[in-house]
Amino acid sequence: MNADNGLGDALRRSVGTRTRRRLVTITLLAGVAAAVGMSKAPPAGRTFAMLTEAAQSLMSITVPFLGVLLTHDLRRTPRTARLAPTLLAATLLAAAFGVFGALTCALALILTPAVPGANPWLNVETLVLGGVLVQVVAQLTGTALGLLLRSPVVACLGTIVLPMGLWLVLRASPVQGWLAPYATARNLLSGQMTPLAWLQWGTVLLIWGVGLNAVGAARLRRVPVGSGSAS
Repeated sequence: MNADNGLGDALRRSVGTRTRRRLVTITLLAGVAAAVGMSKAPPAGRTFAMLTEAAQSLMSITVPFLGVLLTHDLRRTPRTARLAPTLLAATLLAAAFGVFGALTCALALILTPAVPGANPWLNVETLVLGGVLVQVVAQLTGTALGLLLRSPVVACLGTIVLPMGLWLVLRASPVQGWLAPYATARNLLSGQMTPLAWLQWGTVLLIWGVGLNAVGAARLRRVPVGSGSAS
């Protein structure tokens, strides 16, 4: 598969192989399964926030795998590859997953009995936005590791191990919310975003979404031509 020459080509590459189409399908089914499963909870505790946290968290596991594969394509023509269209395509794809997750949760909640007087839709706007932003950061982590690591398998595993490992290591530290993507994801999916929480999310985005991709872009120029493999 050729390295991208534009946004349209990058979007086509996102579903251009059987592996990638399977990843998309698995991600979408994970969101549906989580939303449907959580909709079976007792009515008193069934809220859009609860469904959203489950669905978006589960989807965010596989979303960055696509980012890894998209940027790994560029290793075949590292000196002429255009990174920006690939990053934009990956971001748009992540946002689409986030919107799909929100729609799935909304439909699951609508189709289940509600408790009279309860407000299961509390903070729905913040939760929808939060779900999209969670997937975007997850995806940009994947694109960065796809650029930084030679093996796509190792990079995919890294999108799980590195953010989760950092969250566990910093669990008792006040800097956890400023450095660990999982900490900011939990804030976004709670629907309870404060100015401090937004600032923390922005910091995490700068580190994992901007900084790591910038380092990866610089390293891409030093990659020997033809070192990539299609997946």
